[in-house]
Amino acid sequence: MSNILQGKEEYFTLIQKYSHYQSVGRMIEYNQIKGKGGERAVSEYVLELKGITKIFPGVKALNNVQFQLKPGEVHALMGENGAGKSTLMSILFGLYQPDMGEIKINGQSVKINDPNDANKYNIGMVHQHFKLVHNFTVLENIILGVEEKGLFGKLKTDNARKKVMSLSEKYHLNIDPDAKIEDITVGMQQRVEILKMLYRNNDILIFDEPTAVLTPQEIDELMKIMKELIKEGKSIIFITHKLNEIKAVADRCTIIRKGRYVGTVNVADVTKEQLSEMMVGHKVNLTVTKDDHEPSDVVLKVDHLSYQPKTSDKLLLNDVSFEVRKGEIVCIAGIDGNGQSELIYNLTGLEQPNMGHVYLNDDEITHKSIRYRNDHGLSHIPEDRHKHGLVLDYTLGENLILKSYYKKDFQNHGIINFDAMNTYADRLIEEYDVRSGEGRNSIVRGMSGGNQQKAIIAREVEQNDDLLIAVQPTRGLDVGAIEFIHKQIVKTRDNNKAVLLVSLELDEVMNLSDRILVMYEGEIVADLNPKETTIQELGLYMAGSKRGEGYEK
Repeated sequence: MSNILQGKEEYFTLIQKYSHYQSVGRMIEYNQIKGKGGERAVSEYVLELKGITKIFPGVKALNNVQFQLKPGEVHALMGENGAGKSTLMSILFGLYQPDMGEIKINGQSVKINDPNDANKYNIGMVHQHFKLVHNFTVLENIILGVEEKGLFGKLKTDNARKKVMSLSEKYHLNIDPDAKIEDITVGMQQRVEILKMLYRNNDILIFDEPTAVLTPQEIDELMKIMKELIKEGKSIIFITHKLNEIKAVADRCTIIRKGRYVGTVNVADVTKEQLSEMMVGHKVNLTVTKDDHEPSDVVLKVDHLSYQPKTSDKLLLNDVSFEVRKGEIVCIAGIDGNGQSELIYNLTGLEQPNMGHVYLNDDEITHKSIRYRNDHGLSHIPEDRHKHGLVLDYTLGENLILKSYYKKDFQNHGIINFDAMNTYADRLIEEYDVRSGEGRNSIVRGMSGGNQQKAIIAREVEQNDDLLIAVQPTRGLDVGAIEFIHKQIVKTRDNNKAVLLVSLELDEVMNLSDRILVMYEGEIVADLNPKETTIQELGLYMAGSKRGEGYEK
């Protein structure tokens, strides 16, 4: 018993140590606001959240959480998937109301009933899943809700257009105001969300998992934009669980775990390992450990595959050929937009190639249906979890049997066996640590992005198919979940299955793969051994300035 108490004491001492964030010699900025009766109130913080508690059916999402934002700082908010980060910010933005607690702006207690109130207090938010109208233009989305109207209520956009273009130029956002949202990239959509905040002159900016769907290049650009915004006098709340990004841009970091406040630290004073331990409550191995494994039979064969969509005047896949064998992890690496998505669409049946052949265990599946591929040994963790991975208005249990509901284990004469489904779902939820308010009965739309991703991974890995195609499998996951997923992928390989991985995370590419295929402008330009390749060399292949042996032109 004494050892347990000692261990707890040491842990809380560690937390206190890292929570001591006021550094000597740092000048504290004070904001002044006009109080009641003409008095002057003084606050060190532009924003304070005190004792915030929020209860949903079946779960206490937040339990007495504290958060303080100083003027002119980037303050990271970190926690595991489902820890309550997005819920806390949704309360600040007026999307939810707290059951207990207080919000202070510049030292004054306020009540935020809806996003209009948030905007009134100069709070803006870039949501994890963007809040944009897809058939509206960029300009229409930016001014939505704050439109300027002329005679007879006619919409006036001239002044808005000038302001938007000025902001776009100032922050190097390079947007086309007349482009429709449905026609632009995810990275560009995020820029639109940022412009929405700037257009409204928001001073407190919330970025909720802003890098989850961005390429490395787009992430670098976002980091630069955030630093520019700080120079302009803005204060930023940066929700993420990517430790490299926190170290690169954040001044302080607040950690919450399972809805509870853990501590606030000065980022410069802690290591990535210490941050990850505070986040998950135990030590995390940030490197992938795997033994050598000898590949055997060919599972996937791609033979001279070419693809040109009807909407394009050029080939997006150009004469692509490769093989993936049992007992190996082959990674497709490349800068986003060089044909990786189109390749996966053609392999999984979402698109049909113009030329070439695809074989799965010597069975040609080039023009076979998606179900045929699923039934003959192909599992797929898709790039877009909302579009291709989940039925958002189904329960978690229903989503976990989406690929097997019609099989004898889960139905009898067309009637779903719900007892079997529930038993199966409960096992996967526990094994893969999928967190939600009501377990298998949770509607997937209401789950955090990270837990949605874990649900897909649980479903696909459990199929135990000969080929697992995993596209950005750890996107949006915390370090603990990433460690677990990496182990699952390695375990799949070690069980003599084939894994085709697509990743934009170069560390993941180098550490997890047995072979790396580099794509550039729709072609395979190199077949590399990660043990014999540096990240710098990989970057040259990805940029198209170098080609591997046998791929010369």
